[in-house]
Amino acid sequence: MKKRVILIALCLVLALGLSACAGNTPAGWEGADYTADTTLGSGEITVYVDFVKDGETVSITINTDAATLGDALLEHGLIAGDVSTYGLFVNEANGIVADFDKDGAYWGFYQNGEYLLQGVDATPIAGGEHYEIVYTK
Repeated sequence: MKKRVILIALCLVLALGLSACAGNTPAGWEGADYTADTTLGSGEITVYVDFVKDGETVSITINTDAATLGDALLEHGLIAGDVSTYGLFVNEANGIVADFDKDGAYWGFYQNGEYLLQGVDATPIAGGEHYEIVYTK
């Protein structure tokens, strides 16, 4: 009987511990590569990238030697997509997929609050710049 009570108590402690960890992931960010602010890389150029979804933001500081935003993001596995004659069409950012064909969702790219009019693979970077990658429906 005593062993059974101890076993039940241990199961409850484990369950409570797991549920407490689940609370650290922002809503809508299940499956994301990063759910907390992070710094990546060791290059000479530092840029700041906010991933925004459902009102939650995860900020990534990237230290890179890449010449374009796309290269810096690809260097750290932060985006994925399909290459066409128009460049890289990003359908995954920070591990979260936006499926335009399914529900009209896409990743919008902004620099200092202004929508980028070119693709990330054609966007040159310099130190100190701030970008937002926003899940949009």
